[in-house]
Amino acid sequence: MKVYPIAITIIFSIAGQSTAFTVLPSSTSTTTTTLVPTHVVPSGVARSITSHGFSSKHGPTTALSLTSTSTSTSALASTSTTSSTSSSSLLFPQPRRKTLHHLTATALSPMDDSSSSSSNKGLFTFQTKFGYLNPFAIYYGLTSILLGLPWFVVLTMCQIMYKITNNAWDKMRRVPIFFSHIWGVLLLRLTRSYPTVEGMEILDKFYKEGRTGMFVANHNSWMDIPFMGVTVGWRNYKLISKAELGKVPILGKAIALGGHVMVDRSDRKSQLKTLKMGMQWLKDGVHLCAFPEGTRSKTGRLLPFKNGAFKMAHKVGAPIVPLSIVASGKAHPSDWMFPRMKSHGVCKVIVHEPIESEGRTEEELAELVRNAIIDGLPEDQRPLPDE
Repeated sequence: MKVYPIAITIIFSIAGQSTAFTVLPSSTSTTTTTLVPTHVVPSGVARSITSHGFSSKHGPTTALSLTSTSTSTSALASTSTTSSTSSSSLLFPQPRRKTLHHLTATALSPMDDSSSSSSNKGLFTFQTKFGYLNPFAIYYGLTSILLGLPWFVVLTMCQIMYKITNNAWDKMRRVPIFFSHIWGVLLLRLTRSYPTVEGMEILDKFYKEGRTGMFVANHNSWMDIPFMGVTVGWRNYKLISKAELGKVPILGKAIALGGHVMVDRSDRKSQLKTLKMGMQWLKDGVHLCAFPEGTRSKTGRLLPFKNGAFKMAHKVGAPIVPLSIVASGKAHPSDWMFPRMKSHGVCKVIVHEPIESEGRTEEELAELVRNAIIDGLPEDQRPLPDE
């Protein structure tokens, strides 16, 4: 007789959620059907009944062993892992020696929400080799590229001027910083990604006193760079970045022409050179911006700090202004090519009181700055107790 898929589905509900079974034919004349669970299969995995039984394409196939003997009508008895057996009133016709061809049943679980699936990342989301994209991410990317074209032209003109004057023009490299800041502000405004900034009165007072310092923040998204830029404002500042960013189109050109401090962590001489360069900028009254974790946190939680940034400030005696950047990883996760959503109303930057480096060791300075940043972070961004 014919085996209906609905009967198979009913069997699943009786035998237990997320289980698989194998039908083993028997040559005896009477039928007693027993389901013996031997392995539990995770829910949400598609399984198919083939001529060899019920199998999973994602792991071990044997979950329940079903043995049968022949009668005109079979009673279904379910036996649990504790060997308790209960009979079922649900009956289905005796299957003849026919091959059951790829009847598919899928067990779904509300807890099965894999973050690696495009369907679970929102409507119209798809994956590329550079990361996930959705309509907003495409809009953000196109906006950044279109704004980047005039930015590139201005940077090229600056490059020509520096070459003609042998770097005598704009020695503090203010012009590239100014136009880079315009690009960043317009991009955030046009994409509704401008963050909320708390504690701006602290910076207003800091600037009115004519002080120069180092801005230090946590880092878990590409959005942290423009967020820090708009927080510092229309000032001449230099970003301490890894040398790999110099390879990014347009951005790499802006970093090189703007006099930003690029660190090659594989070259000891380069590290010493950048240390001296950063210290000189601070002495010349130019602010420095740094992410002391050295890389983006993929989990969102604060990583251990590297001491390079603190060494610069400590040797010059410059104060450090801690910044807590909240939820930038939600707007632009690490596996996305561009931000997946607007940052306005989601992300914010909290400015903390400046921490003086004079009279403290580098270790004390780093600990105070780290604690200040942690105070402004939500629980899911704070480091775990053992970190």
